[in-house]
Amino acid sequence: MTHHACMPIVAIVALSSSVAYGQMPAGQKVGVVPYLQAGYTGIKADLTAAAEKMPEADYGFRPSQMPDTRTYAAVIAHAADGMFGSCATAKGVANPSGSHEKSAVTKPAVLKALASAFAFCDDALSSLTEATAGEYVPQGPGEVARAAVLIGMLAHNAEMYGISTVYLRARNLVPPGSERR
Repeated sequence: MTHHACMPIVAIVALSSSVAYGQMPAGQKVGVVPYLQAGYTGIKADLTAAAEKMPEADYGFRPSQMPDTRTYAAVIAHAADGMFGSCATAKGVANPSGSHEKSAVTKPAVLKALASAFAFCDDALSSLTEATAGEYVPQGPGEVARAAVLIGMLAHNAEMYGISTVYLRARNLVPPGSERR
């Protein structure tokens, strides 16, 4: 299987924990749209809680001496940047935001960027229907289904949340998702 062929499987696995947290009704069939919406609700809660949990003093923390290792602030801001880009594509509008990864270095600035990204994405997910999920939107040199753009965004957010848990644990903090167990 190629890397691209594995991506849908990886995205589904990555979203499963977020969807479980988003509380899907037991015993019911769940379509693509409610699944994406529940995944979004779960990862929104997880990323926000992770961003809030890290103390301000540790927002410059890097768990490695490697020069290109992101700071904690950059990890969360990178997630915000990705959301702005993906949701702009899904909505068919220009990205309204610049890069926060390099500019948002304090906890308040990162929390603001993250909240703004979620606010920008909220309607892209809440207004999604089975019909609009399958519509093609321009992305790069081609077009992809709107749902594929949003799946990619959720998988990226799950990846950034996973990375954030390493940083939290390195600071002896229990990640939000582990607290719920």
